[in-house]
Amino acid sequence: MNIEMKKRTHRFVQSGMYILLDINSGAVHVVDKMIYDIMEYFDGSNDSEVIAALKDSYIEQELSEAIGELHELMEINQLFAPDISVPPTFKSKGLVKSLCFMTAHDCNMRCKYCFGDTGEYGGERQLMSKEVGRAAVEFIINNSGQRKHCEIDFFGGEPLINMPLVKDVTEYVRKREKETGKIFKLTLTTNGLALNDANIKWLNDNNISLVLSTDGRKETHDNMRPDAGGNPTYDRIMANFRKCVDSRNGENYYMRGTYTADNLDFTKDVEAMADAGFDILSMEPVVLKDSPYALTEDKLPEIFAEYDRLTDFYMKRHREGKGFFFFHFNMDLSNGPCVAKRLAGCGAGHEYYAVAANGDLYPCHQFVGRDRYKLGDVFKGVENEELPQYFRESHVLNKEKCRDCWAKFFCSGGCHANADLFNNDIRIPYDVGCEIQKKRLECALAVQAALNLEQAEHKAPDFISCLE
Repeated sequence: MNIEMKKRTHRFVQSGMYILLDINSGAVHVVDKMIYDIMEYFDGSNDSEVIAALKDSYIEQELSEAIGELHELMEINQLFAPDISVPPTFKSKGLVKSLCFMTAHDCNMRCKYCFGDTGEYGGERQLMSKEVGRAAVEFIINNSGQRKHCEIDFFGGEPLINMPLVKDVTEYVRKREKETGKIFKLTLTTNGLALNDANIKWLNDNNISLVLSTDGRKETHDNMRPDAGGNPTYDRIMANFRKCVDSRNGENYYMRGTYTADNLDFTKDVEAMADAGFDILSMEPVVLKDSPYALTEDKLPEIFAEYDRLTDFYMKRHREGKGFFFFHFNMDLSNGPCVAKRLAGCGAGHEYYAVAANGDLYPCHQFVGRDRYKLGDVFKGVENEELPQYFRESHVLNKEKCRDCWAKFFCSGGCHANADLFNNDIRIPYDVGCEIQKKRLECALAVQAALNLEQAEHKAPDFISCLE
């Protein structure tokens, strides 16, 4: 058996389906048990060896016919597809396409798992000035080259406590769009406490996309997300979120939750968000070290079982006509990301930067306050030019632990900030995060396989279904 060829596929069982992934092409095949067993041995050139290994379990004629079908998939590069080459553009300087504005190094909540030290980011509480905000807009315009579409995310802390800055930057962006021909997408992430009628109207009038942060059930949320005075916040923020989402006809938002070691039954939190009438959802694993809320290796079996429950719940709601969009189950199996995106992921440190409240530049919002990752500032530009290129070349094929991983072209090597937090090296992935990501991907692939089969009304070939 050719082990190197075997590394090009991944097979697994999820939600009662046998699924075969061709890693390099991204082709997903729903197969029967015989094909699943064949793929334990088949490497594309050992037909007789496969038949000899399985002839006591299956009819030889059927094995031979099935192997013939597998060869047909090989001919169209949907099985054992060749390795992907690194585009030469990774050796060139990247263009900045997105900035995260840390509008407030302060917050009106005191979330127990906050990676930003409840807004301080290891420093002092401060608000971004209009001077810094406008300079940041000029930075992205001057460093985005011929790119027409750019993005700015108002983040924090809590950006709504610095609403004058948000308004000023938005007005300035719209002015500069007309002058430069660029088009900016603006997003704001909020915990909802400061969402009042006036803010909601302004956000809607200015077409600001929203990320709404809550943790699902009332008891989960209030345990983790008190206000600055230690008071529960769930009832207040959910009323604000409901008003806000209704005012924009349920569009241009998504609701984001976080699960920790305290709510490993997080399917109930997703259910609570859906039952509250929100249908564009995400639930993220917390990333912490040395904390009672951290997700550790010993908790992985429980987390995996919960993703199985979440998958079943998601499909049940879909079949009942009460489906919702879940960020991590949404995958396009026919028109996925380009090669560069599959290799490099989010672009942190070379296409995407964070602007601290004082104007300092970092690879992303999670690196803010980690001094050795400071790149420069919005006034002088990037002064540490070696670090962005190191980030640019830290794609998945340059991470030793990722090279033989089946999930590498879906996760792109994982989060650089998490790798640095746990391993002090952006090229050594965070192990627990990798395991969670792989399980979540298997669930997502199973969801998409099931949805594709339902759309095809079960008219797929008997032995194998190629999802396109």
